Amino acid sequence: MELHPFVRSLVSMRFSNCFNPYVDRCIIHDHMDAPRRRSSLLSALMQKAQASKIDAIWIGRDLGYRGGRRTGLALTDDAHLQNHVSRWGIPVERATLGNPVAERTASVIWSVLDGISAPVFLWNVFPFHPHESENAFTNRPHNAMERVAGEGVLRELIRILKPLRIVAVGNDAFGVAARLAGGIPVQKVRHPSYGGQTEFLTQVRSLYGLGSSQYALFNCDAARIA
Repeated sequence: MELHPFVRSLVSMRFSNCFNPYVDRCIIHDHMDAPRRRSSLLSALMQKAQASKIDAIWIGRDLGYRGGRRTGLALTDDAHLQNHVSRWGIPVERATLGNPVAERTASVIWSVLDGISAPVFLWNVFPFHPHESENAFTNRPHNAMERVAGEGVLRELIRILKPLRIVAVGNDAFGVAARLAGGIPVQKVRHPSYGGQTEFLTQVRSLYGLGSSQYALFNCDAARIA
């Protein structure tokens, strides 16, 4: 399958101390063709999303080493990869070896997103996994140069998908989204990490009109994540 032009642009981008899941392969955790699997998956997702009326792009900060580094999908870990692709009717070949790995942020995100039927596209300010120089299995904030590159990618994504609104997950995402939205409404919610889980779930519940009993179930499930 020919890659979507948006994905081809991601494949061409390289940064120091940064894992690009659409071209890089982890020698410890990945299948031999993992970059192909991740780039093909994102390409199929882009094609589906471009043909849909997108309610919102949810924007986080960076891919994490337990989540998007492995799946190539923002705010999505191995444990919720099937949840993600099922929303779009896309088959998937997991890119990683062994048992599925869960990420706390992704688990909280999906505990509520599974109850939302509106078409939501997940993305990040910086679309790759930045890590410390001595340890690839760490997370670091993206730097200024990486942010500039990520903003260019996000601007193009907004142009392609034309969402009705943007949901910024955390302050970093909100600052960038507010600058790039071009008149599209931007709604900020608390990032679920560092004690923000309950506030995040409450805010998303309000945005999407989720019932209190449904929310309580999601909140309880999320609280059990190690």
